[in-house]
Amino acid sequence: MNADKELDARGLNCPLPILKAKKALADMHSGQTLRVISTDSGSVRDFQAFAKQTGNELLDQQTVGSDYITFLKRR
Repeated sequence: MNADKELDARGLNCPLPILKAKKALADMHSGQTLRVISTDSGSVRDFQAFAKQTGNELLDQQTVGSDYITFLKRR
């Protein structure tokens, strides 16, 4: 899946991946896609809740090795 912007949040623990994603999305245009790479297993459910609360669309979540990859679409 292609993304307009990528955020590397590896090594960061909750809530930093969410906070950095929120800041990145604020700088993006509606409809653009953000790819977030995290090593925090809690980020999977955190991003699900974040998408519901903010109205940004959760497009996909994947686990690749020790990385948790989340794709969000800016509302």
